[in-house]
Amino acid sequence: MDPLSAASKIAGSGLEAQATRLRIVSENIANARSTGDTPGADPYRRKTITFGAEMDRAAEVELVRVKKLGTDASNFIEEYDPNHPAADERGMVKLPNVNMLIEMADMREANRTYDANLQTIKQTRELIAATIDLLKSGQ
Repeated sequence: MDPLSAASKIAGSGLEAQATRLRIVSENIANARSTGDTPGADPYRRKTITFGAEMDRAAEVELVRVKKLGTDASNFIEEYDPNHPAADERGMVKLPNVNMLIEMADMREANRTYDANLQTIKQTRELIAATIDLLKSGQ
């Protein structure tokens, strides 16, 4: 595979991985205050994502792929709210283990990485078009 096609393939795999990461972060943010349905029930548990490298033997390039989707095993946050429907006998409500600062930082990083991969694809296309134009003008 030529270097420009390989660059596009690598950047494309990065786009897919970061799009999945943005979806996971969005789910975490959307459920940051989702409690259990019954008293003492566990609330939403923060989702996590792990990336891994995967060799594309046909293209002879290493691509980034989502290796694993998981959940964060850290403790839930407890808040005293005896009037809440999910409050236990002590009046404590379990809240998701979602930290908005971490989620916003993850979203910002994923967005920047997505943009960088998109720029790589755009520049690769421009280089391919310029190469074709050079070849046409030489005939």
